[in-house]
Amino acid sequence: MSAELPPQVQNQIAQLQQVQQQIQAIAMQKSQLEAMQKESGMALEELEKLAEDAVVYRNVGDLVIKTSRNEALDKLKDRQETVSLRLQSIARQEERLANRFKQLQEQIQQAMGMRETPQAE
Repeated sequence: MSAELPPQVQNQIAQLQQVQQQIQAIAMQKSQLEAMQKESGMALEELEKLAEDAVVYRNVGDLVIKTSRNEALDKLKDRQETVSLRLQSIARQEERLANRFKQLQEQIQQAMGMRETPQAE
């Protein structure tokens, strides 16, 4: 295959590479969110073990403030729900990108198959 690839195939290959990069970025985001979810879950477990009148501190930006156990539980549950929703969204995005990747692969393979010359048997 010494001939240069047609512009359409070059464009599809560029799109394929772009989709692959997006898949990698999404995988990193998903990994970070899963770690956040696990961390929140562990914190929730520990908070639930505490007495209701226990002294609890939580981070707010650069500050650590005193808060009630129940308020800390509410904040953590909200955070977990938000992370869960983001994970669902990322899973849908990941699925769309995987489908697009597969579609582009098939298009490129078809275009390349059409370019190849039949071999004599």
